[in-house]
Amino acid sequence: MTVTMTRAGLPMTSLISTGETPSAADPERAPSQPVGRGDSDRRETDMQSINTAVGRATGDDSAALAALLADSLLAGSLGAWLVPDVAARRRVLHGYAEFVLAHAMEHGHVDTTGDRAAVAVWYRRSEPTPASAPWAYDLDRLFGAHANRFAAFHAYVDAVHPHTPHHYLAHLAVASGHRDEVGSAVLASHLRGLDAEGLPSYAELVSDRPREGLLARLGYRPRVPILLEPGGPAVWRMWREPRGRPGGSAGDELPRRVRIHRIPVRRAVMPAAAPTSP
Repeated sequence: MTVTMTRAGLPMTSLISTGETPSAADPERAPSQPVGRGDSDRRETDMQSINTAVGRATGDDSAALAALLADSLLAGSLGAWLVPDVAARRRVLHGYAEFVLAHAMEHGHVDTTGDRAAVAVWYRRSEPTPASAPWAYDLDRLFGAHANRFAAFHAYVDAVHPHTPHHYLAHLAVASGHRDEVGSAVLASHLRGLDAEGLPSYAELVSDRPREGLLARLGYRPRVPILLEPGGPAVWRMWREPRGRPGGSAGDELPRRVRIHRIPVRRAVMPAAAPTSP
């Protein structure tokens, strides 16, 4: 899956539909380096030829990566739960993807492949996740009547986020075709950096088979899921211990099972003015 929001005051939640569907870190410590943008040979994903060179995304990549992330959400059950209105779903999810990437460019670490066939958003988590209330205003302002489920989802996912220092794979989207190859490429260097530092990683995944697929092959193991209600998918909390280091009991790092019910966003309690940052 999958997509958004906050650190520096906003909780970033992953809507990852990686590998199974089409589809914050500190810049000075991030393992991958930027690659050139705007090169004449930069091209769209091709089934015959793919460019898995990975680099730090820039503003020039934003439009293409937002479209990729939105398509990933549209293809999965999480996007349908977040925006039940079919007529509005594409528009709202695309706006959400743009919102996610804008925040990530400023506060997180965004990697992409040379042909923009994959995007991975990371956040470094060295302390407990901030409360989600400050950014609820932005959801309400941007998405109006569609903000309710986004706000409820992020607030509850934020509440069960692990407290142990780790890197958070908040968003991952991979274009259809060559998914494993491209998905592995966009994550590999960052995961190697975490292994070298001895840091674990956390992600959330919407999937019927969390023990299979890309994240499982890269060392992530499922813990007790978040159950979205009414009628939503299970969101599996995925934990990866650094390779080459003794692993603890990952279950001890994550709060227990939680059921997420739809909680209306009451405009009356929203701040009178927008926060200075998302």
